[in-house]
Amino acid sequence: MDTAKMIASLLLQIKAIKLSPASPFAWASGWKSPIYCDNRKTLSFPLVRKTIRDEFVLRIRSLYPDVQLIAGVATGAIAHGVLVAEAMDLPFIYVRPEAKAHGLGNQIEGDFTPGMKTVIIEDLISTGGSSLASFKALQQAGLDILGMMAIFTYGFPVAAANFKTAGCRLDTLSNYGSLLELALQTGDILPGQEILLRNWREEPEAWGR
Repeated sequence: MDTAKMIASLLLQIKAIKLSPASPFAWASGWKSPIYCDNRKTLSFPLVRKTIRDEFVLRIRSLYPDVQLIAGVATGAIAHGVLVAEAMDLPFIYVRPEAKAHGLGNQIEGDFTPGMKTVIIEDLISTGGSSLASFKALQQAGLDILGMMAIFTYGFPVAAANFKTAGCRLDTLSNYGSLLELALQTGDILPGQEILLRNWREEPEAWGR
C-alpha cells in the first residue's frame, strides 16, 4: 500500500474522515459535502500521529534538505508542526489567520530570522484560501518559504489553481483520489457512489442542490 492510501486508511479507521454520500454534511461555506475530514482527531491516537509525523519528516528531508524552520498553521497544524520540528531538531513558529487584536498584536508567534528557509505544516487543504493567507503572511515577514506540507487535500481544481498563482509548492501525505480508491477496495463505498463522490470534487459549490 502506498503512503497516500496508508494515511487514508488510518484516517478512515479513527473516523477522522467520514464518508456519507446519502446524507451529506453542511460546511460553513454553505456547500453540501459527502465527506467530512477532521484531522484534529489524529492527535488522540499515538500510532496515527507518530505515523503522520514520520511521513512528514521523511518527505521534508527528501524534498527540502536545507530547511531551517518549521511553521504550523493555527490552530489545526500547530501540534503536528511541533512534532515535526521536534523530530528534526528545528525551531518552530506558528501563524494565525490574522494578527491579535490585543497584547503585542502578533500574527506570527515564535522566534525567527528573516531569510530562514521554512516549510509550512498544514492539516487540511480545501480551496487553499486560508492556507495561502498564512503562506503570504510568512512571506511578508521575510521568510524564505520552500513549500507547504499537509496531511490531506480534497483535490479541488480551484485549490491547485490558487497554489499555482501564489507560487507555493504543495505536497500532501494523502488525497481525495487515493481515499476513494481505497474506500472502493475496502467496500466503504459502492461503485455507483464513487461516481457521485468524484463529481462532488469537480463542482463542490453546486453539488447536492
